Amino acid sequence: MKATLELPRSLGALRQSHYSEIKLGTRSVKDELRNNLICKIQRGEAMFPGILGFEDTVVPQVVNAILSRHNFILLGLRGQAKTRLIRLLTCLLDEAVPYVEGCEIHDNPYRPICRRCRDLIATEGDDSPIAWLEREHRYVEKLATPDVTIADMIGDIDPIKAARRGQDISDELTVHYGLLPRANRGIFAINELPDLAGKIQVGLFNIMQEGDVQIKGYPMRLPLDVMLVFTANPEDYTARGKIITPLKDRIGSEIRTHYPATLEQGIAITEQEAWLDRQSTVAVRVPDYIRQVIEQLAFLAREDKRVDKRSGVSQRLPISALENVVSNAERRALKSREQIAVPRILDVYSALPAVTGKLELEYEGELKGGDTVARELIRTSVGKIYDQYFEGANMAQIIQWFDLGGSLKLDENVDSTTMVKQLAGIQGLMEKTKTLGLSANEPDAVRASAAEFILEGLHAHRRISRNEERGYAAEEKRREPREEGGRGERPNFRRQYN
Repeated sequence: MKATLELPRSLGALRQSHYSEIKLGTRSVKDELRNNLICKIQRGEAMFPGILGFEDTVVPQVVNAILSRHNFILLGLRGQAKTRLIRLLTCLLDEAVPYVEGCEIHDNPYRPICRRCRDLIATEGDDSPIAWLEREHRYVEKLATPDVTIADMIGDIDPIKAARRGQDISDELTVHYGLLPRANRGIFAINELPDLAGKIQVGLFNIMQEGDVQIKGYPMRLPLDVMLVFTANPEDYTARGKIITPLKDRIGSEIRTHYPATLEQGIAITEQEAWLDRQSTVAVRVPDYIRQVIEQLAFLAREDKRVDKRSGVSQRLPISALENVVSNAERRALKSREQIAVPRILDVYSALPAVTGKLELEYEGELKGGDTVARELIRTSVGKIYDQYFEGANMAQIIQWFDLGGSLKLDENVDSTTMVKQLAGIQGLMEKTKTLGLSANEPDAVRASAAEFILEGLHAHRRISRNEERGYAAEEKRREPREEGGRGERPNFRRQYN
């Protein structure tokens, strides 16, 4: 921060600067967040840049909590941007605040709470050294786990420090501060709050309510200036015995997060987060229907009875899947020495490793297996997106081609030119790609992807079949039986493309 060089470096210089004693001596972190938030609202600025889908639901509740000077908790399933949201709270802090130089808990020069700083200011007066704490260093985050101790969170007696200084072990100067005191004058976030042991939760309650703690049986007054925010899974938070009632009662606001409400919101989030802008010798072009299929896959998984609802389906699923799909298309384009990489539906199936690891299955799903469940979800997703483009469209000509014995086995490694030649042999197929917005001069990679999407959509609706051996073919129940020889035997019109 360039302005840091011009900031006052002693208590006397600080008193004479615009960082007045009135402002810094009385304003808490919650007041600071509130005042800066009010300025943002008045200027019409975005509250939390990069947070999509929460504009009309979660964000207004967070704003209300900050304006109310509440400690708050975000309740939601995994992958709902809870941690990202609380990390953005730092944008509401001042760019830098002064503290007593060398202080472990960044004491306010006008209102020191630790013994060391009180003694230093009493001795040095206006010559007491001042340092500056930037906003990104005023955020402390801890993932709650059962093995977290009160020493980790609050602090502990340091016998080595006592021995070196020749002090009594009960002296306040012998304390080694934990994470919470070190977050003084900032934001302290705890992820998965219910996983904290009960005695740690009691320690947090004491800090929030009384401003004091006990370390190794020694009572210590520690009125910290800190904003506390928490995250938790709704089921863990509401389950009896997971969180002590007094602590829950002192959390000012309980805010529920959620997954994207619409497909468009999900696509926008995935596009923002997925790593698609890559340095490569081939250009990447992802068709809209591919993005929609991948996002629809996440929506279907969240509703599927074979997937554990208590765990949820993270937004990381479509993000990881899209990255994997693009990588498979990129690999094919590099091998074929093509200039453009366009994902196909087969690439979505190739991204199963990015899907199965994100699904926590119920008993019924475990019986079927993760791969089988994921494949069925992909096929259903294709069918739903296919309907958005082709519902009511006449596909009789394409289906007839397969009914007459035609079959087409697709290979994800085949180059686009070869693929288009094979697909062009199916009567009426390439003409239907115009519905997807394709023009006559589109690259072969784009045309191949569109045609394959149509075939997979027909398969999803059981208009044609697909298997590993033959590829796309007529649905068995639709094929007309041939007579066993004689004058009435029908000719075989089967055409095989490999």
